Amino acid sequence: MTESPGLSSPDNCASSDSDEESLRPGPLWRHALWAAGVTILGVGLGWADASFRLGSDEYGMPLAAPGQVRPYLVAWTATGLTAAAALRAVAARVPLHGPDVLAVILTFMGTRLSLGFRPEPPVLGASAAAALTAAFIWCALALRRGFRGYRGRRAISGR
Repeated sequence: MTESPGLSSPDNCASSDSDEESLRPGPLWRHALWAAGVTILGVGLGWADASFRLGSDEYGMPLAAPGQVRPYLVAWTATGLTAAAALRAVAARVPLHGPDVLAVILTFMGTRLSLGFRPEPPVLGASAAAALTAAFIWCALALRRGFRGYRGRRAISGR
């Protein structure tokens, strides 16, 4: 009958049944580790997909073009870390649907497209800005929905 502090309570989590859309509280190191892990996963999958192909070369995106890959990997690592940090920060405040999937997909697709087509720096910057804009819009929508729900609960409870 005793509950440890910090475990799920009605104020702390959106739902105890599903982790799909719940708050993700915790220490800062856990958030940083999550952001780094999701970014490394996205960049690694993008690099692996650009480096190896099982099917025919006539179909799909081109393999990684010859030349330096490090600048593209660094650019998408920085972009992925920024997007993942923003998504995780919002997920710690309000219920957010799929922050890990969104961060991996944005980082993976950016890395894959950059390694396949080797865009110039302005185009690379524009694609990174587009990925960050998508992440920030996702965050803004969750914050808007989360705070509106909070105000509604507050009005109903009479506080």
